[in-house]
Amino acid sequence: MIKSFFLFSVGLISFIFSEAQPDRWQQRVKYNMNIDMDVVTNKFTGKQRLEYSNNSPDKLTKVFYHLYFNAFQPNSSMDVRSRELGKTMIGGRPDWDGRVRDRILNLKEDEIGYQKIRSLKMNGVPQPFTYHETILEVNLTQPILPKAKVVFEMEFEAQVPLQVRRSGRDNPNTGVRYSMSQWYPKICEYDYEGWHPTPYIAREFYGVWGDFDVTISIDKSYKIGGTGVLMNANEIGWGYDKPGSELKDISAPKRSWHFVGSNVHDFVWAADPDFKHLVRKVTNGPTLHVIYNYKPNNEGNDKAWETVGDAAVTVLPYIERTFGKYPYPQYSFIQGGDGGMEYPMATLINGPSLGTVFHEWMHSWYQMMLGTNESLYPWMDEGFTSYAEDLVSKFYYKRSALQEYRDTLAAHPDNKNLKDLVEHVLPEDHSGSYNSYFRLTQTDKEEPLTTHSDHYNTNFAYSIASYSKGEVFLEQLGYIVGAGVRDKILLAYYDKWKFKHPNANDFVKLAQDVSGIQLDWYKEYWVNTTKTINYGIDSLWEENGVSKIRLKRTGQMPMPVDLQLTFKDGTSELHYIPLNLMFGGKQNENPAQPFIVHEEWRWTHPVYIVEFKHKLSDLSKAEIDPSRRMADVERKNNYLELNW
Repeated sequence: MIKSFFLFSVGLISFIFSEAQPDRWQQRVKYNMNIDMDVVTNKFTGKQRLEYSNNSPDKLTKVFYHLYFNAFQPNSSMDVRSRELGKTMIGGRPDWDGRVRDRILNLKEDEIGYQKIRSLKMNGVPQPFTYHETILEVNLTQPILPKAKVVFEMEFEAQVPLQVRRSGRDNPNTGVRYSMSQWYPKICEYDYEGWHPTPYIAREFYGVWGDFDVTISIDKSYKIGGTGVLMNANEIGWGYDKPGSELKDISAPKRSWHFVGSNVHDFVWAADPDFKHLVRKVTNGPTLHVIYNYKPNNEGNDKAWETVGDAAVTVLPYIERTFGKYPYPQYSFIQGGDGGMEYPMATLINGPSLGTVFHEWMHSWYQMMLGTNESLYPWMDEGFTSYAEDLVSKFYYKRSALQEYRDTLAAHPDNKNLKDLVEHVLPEDHSGSYNSYFRLTQTDKEEPLTTHSDHYNTNFAYSIASYSKGEVFLEQLGYIVGAGVRDKILLAYYDKWKFKHPNANDFVKLAQDVSGIQLDWYKEYWVNTTKTINYGIDSLWEENGVSKIRLKRTGQMPMPVDLQLTFKDGTSELHYIPLNLMFGGKQNENPAQPFIVHEEWRWTHPVYIVEFKHKLSDLSKAEIDPSRRMADVERKNNYLELNW
């Protein structure tokens, strides 16, 4: 039954993949790996057969592989970069990643990580190769011609490092023995821009979609969760064959776990003898696995991990309605790693926090299926995922993010700064990201979103830019084109670009097509620069019986403007001023309120005068951007309350 379901799913995913390729070629891979793990020495050997399809129009004279474990050696690029960033103090703290710090420098010989290539052949012919720390360069004896397919056969050995960043062994915080991410020699991506042999310094990843067939031989007491479907579930037991079953006893010292994943661009697994396995089945949907380190006599820990599975079942229908169908047959939430890190059909999370659970699962959409180059567009990965996480959390908890701030204010009613933040600064949703972005703009650390993720000058700026400013990009897009149109854009983005590695231009072009609004200016300002938005109410007067309000732009980034006027009788109306660069405008988002469209505001002009029909003395309040979705860095001048 499992095999039949899996084969059907493979066929479905392959069909989706083939249908998604009319516009842009992609390389294709097919991995077959056999791994033999020694849990005493923490070393393993591997045999890898890689079928590589060159679907490009180019002749390839070399290929590159990632050797991620080589980063975990003293004086590696990751080590030195971390220690150099640690010399910068931000808020009284070193700017390094607290999980890395200077730990790599202090690893002993049996604690470091490495990947060594014993042999490498292409179509049976040995190939010369050169190590560049975490990148293996292979100068081919014969080129790979356009539209040709070759087979690489590799034998390698590796040592699992102590847990430092993402992958590793013996994490004292989780008790998990092996978190096996970035664990195998992985061929680099070649796309329309050429090769991407990105050294492993700190950040995210970019990979080739394909099929993985992985067999792991390990001590028989160990239990494994990972990417793909377990093909020999009947031999393993432990909940894979049927919920609640025990790990089957065998006489051999090692057992083999056989996983297969289709149309994925990476493969992760984790192993521990104390893992516990929970299973949840979504009706007409995937099987969900929750795998965590069991703690005797700790019912709270069990309950928290059970909630992970139950919450995932609850939110999946909402996720699919909002962001697109989940196409894979399974997903695994696995305790491991050093925080939360996403992989195809699985995530490593260090604990059962639902915020982390929702975030990492949403990476299945904004990375595992859409697959942007995370090194070049981390904001399209982390930012879009953070945006989705916020909505999923709100759906699950039935409360907005802003409610958290309101609850805090209720407990601290005398906190004037917090009161001002809640009443006049933060939007209803995504408030945490807006707040972080505002904090970044008040420093000299901000860099454009076009900055390569490894080349930000500070971790501080990278984190806020990629997560927060990327999240604000989507919510603010809803302000520009209308929230309902933005929602249609996200579904259209999924439909058109899943399994195709879209970039920023691809997203903006699609958003223009769906909205009918020109948006190249938005990307130019928000992504390519650090210019900020700042609008204010300058003055108001009555002239020849006509009431007028002058608005002023003091920031360098132009935007369309919503101006809400509220009158003494309690009525209100929204005055909408499109930006001339848009060549269009949004529709009324609130039919219950009058929506008055004005002549476009030319971006070259710093002031704009709005006329309205009521008497000036009838006006009680005026506010620019009442929805607070525009990331105006100084909202105090957006709001005017009149006491005539």
